[in-house]
Amino acid sequence: MEKLRPAHNNYVTGRDFFWDREREIELFIEKLDEGAHIQLLAPRRMGKTSLLHEVARRLGDRYVCLYLDLQASKSPSDAVVELSVATRPHASIWQKTKRVFSNILERVEVSIDSLDVHDIKIALNAGVSAGNWKAKGENLLCALGECEKPVAIFIDEVTLLVNRILKGADHRITSERLQLADEFMSWFRESSIKHKGTIRIVLTGSIGLEPILRQAGLSGTVTTFTPFELKPWDTDTAEGCLQALANGAGVTFEEGAKERVLEKLGCFIPQHVQMFFEHIYDNCRCKGNMECSRDDVLGVYNDRMLSTRGHAELAQLEERLGWVLGEELFPLALELLTEAAVTGHLSMDSARILLRGYEFKNRRPNDVLREIMDILEYDGYLSRAPTGFAFKSTLIRDWWDGRHRLFFIPASDRKM
Repeated sequence: MEKLRPAHNNYVTGRDFFWDREREIELFIEKLDEGAHIQLLAPRRMGKTSLLHEVARRLGDRYVCLYLDLQASKSPSDAVVELSVATRPHASIWQKTKRVFSNILERVEVSIDSLDVHDIKIALNAGVSAGNWKAKGENLLCALGECEKPVAIFIDEVTLLVNRILKGADHRITSERLQLADEFMSWFRESSIKHKGTIRIVLTGSIGLEPILRQAGLSGTVTTFTPFELKPWDTDTAEGCLQALANGAGVTFEEGAKERVLEKLGCFIPQHVQMFFEHIYDNCRCKGNMECSRDDVLGVYNDRMLSTRGHAELAQLEERLGWVLGEELFPLALELLTEAAVTGHLSMDSARILLRGYEFKNRRPNDVLREIMDILEYDGYLSRAPTGFAFKSTLIRDWWDGRHRLFFIPASDRKM
């Protein structure tokens, strides 16, 4: 009887927490062994970060695996500093890193090894400037290429950083920002070619990289990276995870209860499956009965899963869309998604009706609509359906409907 413990961290690793994904892990490792650089593609909460950490755990004896998160980074120099700090747990590589930054570290009054990670970043940031980030980064990669083992660099949230570089706080693509974004992404491309065989670079993030690059005409900068898509679980995998969680927590699903969970989710995003079970477990504890019925599932779904409280991960779907689209395009995207949630689908006729309420500076409305739909589909909000587009996830659709329906007028009810 398989058991699974619930996870409460941003990522999971190890047999007791990491569920399935064996086929994906094997194929991912196979591509790394072949020397491929990878662009890991998946919407939020699909398990990208968990997969990277699990791969690193399994490859620890054959590779040097470096993981860096660029979510808080604002510039290419920040990315180079994050890469530098990621080498610290590896003593021999950290020595190489310190030699790359020796001119900077000479000015630090105490031993760099006595500082915590935050202070190390401050020290390095003081010496890695807008003018020399690329040279420092290349020297660091050359040092990594001299390691006895191949090096795999897992770079998370690179998409958020590229979006910041490209658009700034005002979400405007200027010539200067475009030039810097081009230089940063071209550095990845050049590095993937120069260090092929010794270094593998994996790029990923919680928003799609390709739509952002297409907005700026920079799609060519990722042509050396092999796309690797991480899809939702299939029905059998999601049901197996639910049962393993129940086995580990002492919960008994009555007839039809698991099927109702899967029906309500619609799309089996790993984090949503586990989140649903945690609410079921809490509900069982509160009622003093560890048996879960179909009615219990429905009550948990309506009262807890669709609650506007305690769902930061669902709220971030909206927030991150705003980061990508900016103040000009974001309101229309909200209306398009709300139309799909309230009516069950988004037809292109309805999209064009909604589009009439907006004006865009120096841009054709149809081009704007095409750009928004491209992002909504690529980032997993909507998928193509016979009637146009529809939410992939029933949970996200119902949550979005509850959040935005009140003040929304469907396209069919608007005056022509």
